[in-house]
This record gives sequence, C-alpha cells and structure tokens, in this order.
Amino acid sequence: MFKTIKNALKTPEVRKKILYTLLLIVIFRFGCYLTVPGVDTFTLAEQMSSATGSVAGLINTISGGAFSRLSIFAMTITPYITASIVIQLLAMIIPSLEKAIKEGGEAGKEKVNKYTKILSLVLSAVEALGIYLSYSSSGIFINPGFLTGLVVVMSLITGTAILMWLGEQITNKGIGNGISMIIFIGIISGLPSGITTLWNLIVKNGTISTVGIVTSLAVIVGAILLIAGVVFVQQAERRVPVQYAKKVVGRKMYGGQNTHIPLKLAMAGVIPVIFASSFMTFPAMILQIFAADAVNSGTGFLAGLYKFSIATSSSAVGWGYSLANAIVYFLLIVGFTFFYTYATFNPAEVSNNIKKQGGFIPGVRAGKPTTDYLKSILNKLTVFGAIFLSIIAILPMLLRFTDLNLSFGGTSILIVVGVALETVQQLESQLMMRHYKGFLEK
Repeated sequence: MFKTIKNALKTPEVRKKILYTLLLIVIFRFGCYLTVPGVDTFTLAEQMSSATGSVAGLINTISGGAFSRLSIFAMTITPYITASIVIQLLAMIIPSLEKAIKEGGEAGKEKVNKYTKILSLVLSAVEALGIYLSYSSSGIFINPGFLTGLVVVMSLITGTAILMWLGEQITNKGIGNGISMIIFIGIISGLPSGITTLWNLIVKNGTISTVGIVTSLAVIVGAILLIAGVVFVQQAERRVPVQYAKKVVGRKMYGGQNTHIPLKLAMAGVIPVIFASSFMTFPAMILQIFAADAVNSGTGFLAGLYKFSIATSSSAVGWGYSLANAIVYFLLIVGFTFFYTYATFNPAEVSNNIKKQGGFIPGVRAGKPTTDYLKSILNKLTVFGAIFLSIIAILPMLLRFTDLNLSFGGTSILIVVGVALETVQQLESQLMMRHYKGFLEK
C-alpha cells in the first residue's frame, strides 16, 4: 500500500488528483466547524455533552463532530445514502427504473442520479425540520420561531447539497468514491479522541496505571485483529470455474476459453449494517420529534420503545434493553444481507447468460442445475458473511459497559477498511492506466 502511494505521488496526473481530493477534504472539515445561524453555542455545548449516549451521539460519530456543533454539515451525507438505497429498492418494483440502471448507459446513470439528488433534498428537508423541532424547546436557538426555523432548515439542506457536490467532484476529478470518502474522513476524525481515551486509561491522576496499560494493549491488539479479519473477508472470494465451448464461424474458431465467476464472502459490503442501524434508530428519531414528553417521562410503552431503539448507541438503558436490541440488530443484519445480496446477484440470470454464451460449469448441467448450484454456493457464502457482519457490529457494543468510550465501533471499522481498500485499488488502477498510456506513447 505504501509503495502504491509513493508511486502515485511521483506520477504528475495522479498527484494532481490526490491534491485535489485533499483540498475538498479540507473544505469539508472546515464546514464541520461552521455553526448554522441563530444558535447559542454555549447552550448547544451543554446539550450535546449529555447526548453522547443517544441517537445524537451516534449521528455525531458519523458526521465527524459536525452534529455536536450543529454545523451546516450536521446531517452529513446520510440523506443521499438513504435516497440511493431507496432508489435501488424501487428499481426492483419499477421496471423502467430497473432498465435505466442496468441498460441505460450514461444517459440512464444521469437520470437515476437526478432522481437520487431530488429525493436526497426531500429527505434532508424532512430531517432538518425534525432536528429543528427536536431542539427548538431546548434553548439552543436564540430567537426560536418561523424565521429562525426557516434559516436553520435551509442552512442544513444547503450543507447536504454542498456535500453531494463535493462527493461528486471527488468521484469525477479526484481519487476514490466521493460519498464514501466523506464518511471515511468523518469517522477517522474521531481517532484523536480515541487515542486520548486510551491515554487517560494509562495515566490517571498523574500516575501510570498498570491495569490501564493492559487494557489499552488489549484494545489495540483487538482492533488490529478486527481490521485484519475485515480485510480478509472483504478481499476473499469463491471463484466458480466456467468453460466456454469452441465455435467455428467461417474459417475462424472462437471461444474455448476458461474463466471464473468471483463470488465474494461479503458481497453486500457494509450496506446491511447501515440498513439495520437506520431501521433500529428510526423509532427514536420519530419519538424525539413527536413524543418528547412521553420519552422524557421514562415510563410507558413509548419510553420503553425509545430506550430499546437507542440501545444500539447507549449503555444507559441497561442490559435488558441492550440484549433485546442486540438480538434484533443481529437478525436484521442477517436478513438485510440476504436481501441485498440476491438483489444485486441473480443466480438465474447469471445461469441464463452463461448458457446463451455457450458456457458451462464443469460437472454441472446447464440451465436449472447451474442456477441451483450457484444458489447453493451463494447461500453458504452469504450465511458466513451475514454472521461475520453481525458479530463485527455487535461486539463493540459490549465496550459501552466498561470504562471505554471509543469513537470507533464495528460499523465504523467496516466502513473505514472498505473505503481504504477501495481507494488503494483505484490508485493502483490509475497507475496501471498511466503505465500503459506511457508505453503506447513510446
């Protein structure tokens, strides 16, 4: 990886893309410190200091601290991600949209991208309104009212639109996927606070704690093993061999080649975890907006539902709620993994394409037997990938019942490692293209 980065910095074209990406990242981080107009920053700091164990704390981790400052980037890029997921789901039931995604080419991509942006703005408007209504009674706004609410909502929507533009520019003119890069930077911005937490475990009241040293080393070793496991699963794949029969066309012979179908262990990536976490925290967000009094009372069905919902990110609700939350969270990740995997990979369609091109899997008959064979392999891989994702997402939740309060969770590690691997692969492909281009020019 370091050799790839070194070679990339030596190549002028790739170096320009890297510097351009870094410039946009600096703009993103600068915007995280621009508080929306009409906010009392002192009252805001007091409110957010007590929100670290709630939905607000979970959103703040992803936003890189932007939510705790109620900056213009407080909602981060999550409305765009939600809109993208909704568009993909709608494509399964709307034939014209599915055709635009699969067969539309550049025009189809632009059309889908337009729909995604429009839906993103709609979702960001709803979320911004919810944020204002949720905190309007907390005293963080200087003059709460219609005009203040309008300014706050428009500022948050504008911030999301700017982030969409920054992500698009990074994708088109920089290095890596822009949307993933913004999330990546937001998460790793919490790394210094994590290091500070480990240091405070080691040094307590000016003295070095042996227990703190052992705990810190255990956390570091555990994080390294966790990252290594994520890298292994993200890169691992099952290669299904495919052979193509030879065809004689005129005086020439075509085909006769051997290839394979790469089936990854974690084909769905981190999307099932994002699905599940959004599903689990959604009731808490709605209750905070429309049933704040019932939630604050601490008793009753709505208060219990709120505690169950925030158990994903809070240890203050007790073991009972956390255990129930973990079980449901586990089942949701498994279910969403199977759903998304089969939504993106259709064994019957792949089998038909192989048959049409005169190919076959050695030892397996063409047609339905090939479909069943691919389904069998896919089911086994998906079970392993789903359980792995679930364990990675749930295990760090147990740290909340200790003295540790690290910024990184299982979902964060999955996103960070996935984006890092994707970015390095893009750098390698850029260098490869540059190498061949220079070779041809000579």
